[in-house]
Amino acid sequence: MVKENLQKVEDNITAACERAGRKRENVTLIAVSKTKPMEMIVEAYEAGKRDFGENKAQEMKEKHDALADDIKWHFIGHLQTNKVKYVVGRAALIHSVDSLHLAEAIEKESAKKNLISDILIEVNVAHEESKFGLKTEEVEQLVRDIAKFQHIRIKGLMTIAPYVENAEENRNIFKELKTLSVDISNKNIDNVNMDILSMGMTGDYEVAVEEGATLVRVGTGIFGERNYSI
Repeated sequence: MVKENLQKVEDNITAACERAGRKRENVTLIAVSKTKPMEMIVEAYEAGKRDFGENKAQEMKEKHDALADDIKWHFIGHLQTNKVKYVVGRAALIHSVDSLHLAEAIEKESAKKNLISDILIEVNVAHEESKFGLKTEEVEQLVRDIAKFQHIRIKGLMTIAPYVENAEENRNIFKELKTLSVDISNKNIDNVNMDILSMGMTGDYEVAVEEGATLVRVGTGIFGERNYSI
């Protein structure tokens, strides 16, 4: 079932790219495997998927250390500073940096491991109380502060849009993140680029692609409903 679901999502992304006049190779599907057993990840891997997303640091560590070396792990959850050690060096991209305090912890761990960590800045575009992330007006200052670090590269922005029944309701959220990324890109800040826009999930990824997403994060649409009891 995973293979069939994966193909369906990929086909939907292709169709969304065609509608938006975008090149298909400019959008990467991240299979969000949080809470899912390794057997399901292997099934997706055998179907050709190499980008997987996790939101718990220790769960990502266990899966990273047990599975194939060519998997690109994306850390997409809220990251606590005391868990940074599990993620730095394992995540190809950390999507959820939303404070200078967290960035400092990533910088320190990256320096210790003598590597550079690629990150995205998480933006709470919809100003939802229950979500992490910066307000749009706070983003540029944090970008400028983090840009001074030697072991971090800012690669773009990420948002988690509200859960809605109708994906069209999130179109303006995605437009706003795209506009913000263009604004910051135009400032030409050293050590910063805005090539990556991580936005769109199972319910709204096609709209996100139409509005410029380069990474979409799909879990339920590939693996089925999550089991919250584990």
